[in-house]
Amino acid sequence: MKSIGIIGSGMIAAFHAKAIQAMDTASLGGIYCRNEEKAVRLREEYPCPVYTDLDEFLSNDVLDIVTVATPSGVHLDAIVKAAKAGKHIICEKPLEISPDKIIQAERAALAHGVLLGGIFNRRFNPAVEELKRAIEGEKFGTISLCEVQVKWFRDQAYYDSAAWRGTWALDGGGTLMNQSIHTIDMLIHFMGMPKRLSASVGTLTHENIEVEDTAVAILEFEKGAKGVIQASTSTYSSQGRPAEIQISGDTGAVILTDDHFQLWDFKETLPEDEKIRSELAKQSEGGQGANDPGNIAFYGHQLNFENFVAAVDGKESLKITAREALLSVVVIDAIYQSARSDGKWVDINIPQ
Repeated sequence: MKSIGIIGSGMIAAFHAKAIQAMDTASLGGIYCRNEEKAVRLREEYPCPVYTDLDEFLSNDVLDIVTVATPSGVHLDAIVKAAKAGKHIICEKPLEISPDKIIQAERAALAHGVLLGGIFNRRFNPAVEELKRAIEGEKFGTISLCEVQVKWFRDQAYYDSAAWRGTWALDGGGTLMNQSIHTIDMLIHFMGMPKRLSASVGTLTHENIEVEDTAVAILEFEKGAKGVIQASTSTYSSQGRPAEIQISGDTGAVILTDDHFQLWDFKETLPEDEKIRSELAKQSEGGQGANDPGNIAFYGHQLNFENFVAAVDGKESLKITAREALLSVVVIDAIYQSARSDGKWVDINIPQ
């Protein structure tokens, strides 16, 4: 059994702690929290050592793996220090806020012989796996359109709750880099990288933030498919609207909403299609994390962590490598580049 420690003390760190506690292959070995007041509360909530000194935390030989759950713009610092301490590292999304910093993190892990992985917990949903198989099996025929819709809501209090929120330096971006990156990652997982894009972003309903709360992008893919990304934290809904991906081709169409299908429709219907519809299709009843960032189940994180532990043990291949985690940030960075140049088309290039 592996011992996992957490760097961070906020809401995401709590998800990590709950996911680790639910695992059979790992235990919660410690938490680093630089705030003494928060550290006291954590000691009461979680039965593990709590540290306020990062070096002391990382010097604990019991820890095999650390998770990074700090503000996004300081992930690299934590990753480099953990790698130097010989700890394997799994880092919350985004792995870092720029492609260059992710490359630096990847190189640091390689230099010190440790494994570095990312967290994209939605990738572990059974519906995501079924849709991936359908695309690889060419059930859609020629894919013509793909769409991402993340129409969520965050009130002003959300951005005011911490000084790092809504800043380029520590949040790395707004609705794209923070909320929509999961769905953008899944689009890339299904469709591959776009070859170019054009985009527009804006800050429409929030004050005192540097980043966007609304964004749209048009994508073009190598095989000719066209794509659209719509993302916002300015779209109110009483229940919260689910994150959505639509894939359409000349022999099929699917709408994936959060972890289930709203539509699973193919010209040629096979027995397994009926099984998928019966087990994974339902009407939406509000979106996970759409209005409340705390309204997210930790089971996806648990599966993400279990795959990482199995990869450290050499029993499975790592699904969310640093290279995989890089791709969504490359696309989001290209969207920001295009928006800054009034929608100019930007070619997508993956740094090596």
